[in-house]
Amino acid sequence: MTILDKIIERKKVEVAEAKKQVSLEELEQYPFFSRTCYSLRDSVLHPERTGIIAEFKRASPSKGLINSTSSVAEVVIGYQDAGASAVSVLTDSDFFKGSLADLRTAREVLTIPLLRKEFIVDTYQIAEAKAHGADIILLIAACLDSNEIQAYADYAKSLGLNVLLEVHNEEELQRSIFDSIDAIGVNNRNLKDFVVDLNHSYDLANTIPNRFIKVSESGISDPKTIKELKKAGFQGFLIGENFMKTGDPTKAIKEFVKEL
Repeated sequence: MTILDKIIERKKVEVAEAKKQVSLEELEQYPFFSRTCYSLRDSVLHPERTGIIAEFKRASPSKGLINSTSSVAEVVIGYQDAGASAVSVLTDSDFFKGSLADLRTAREVLTIPLLRKEFIVDTYQIAEAKAHGADIILLIAACLDSNEIQAYADYAKSLGLNVLLEVHNEEELQRSIFDSIDAIGVNNRNLKDFVVDLNHSYDLANTIPNRFIKVSESGISDPKTIKELKKAGFQGFLIGENFMKTGDPTKAIKEFVKEL
């Protein structure tokens, strides 16, 4: 059983438990549920922003604990001030030490799009994302079939959310392209063995239709890499561990952006 299999198995149990705690009808009454979402496309393409989707991430299955001391509010405000186009917040508790409380905290201080980084296996999680302040949801092709991707993307759009589809290879890409998707991210990290290879982005760059925002995810630790990815056609760059593994993620992103 791969790490991804374990995460998905646990996620299904988690969702069943969450539904017992808070009904869909209750989620729809949350204050954030009725807010209008920020546009991922507008923010990524904004001339004064960098295209970076900077992530708040305490831990990961492959690296263990990354940063247990930095506060959500301070870090995400630092990301925004440094020119990030969006912020990603992990909400998985068992494998990434995140929570929906982290998402809400980020929403309260940000004025740029916010991504709920989660392993979505049920439409309930999409409603949950909206209720807790997300603007963007992530759909991971490696753990969803084509029908699920289409249904989840359509539901997200009906709530006004942006949809980022994550793929790892051409097979996943070709079976996952739907009009209700806003952006397609190529994960350079294989979720089955967690090996990182930037060639996944370069190999798929021209295969992704230009009507989608193109995002390269994971393994980006050098500003030169962003320049090369831009030449290949990417407009968005999801950076997870690179800033969080330092003692001061805000300082780290500012220094990184200076070199762009």
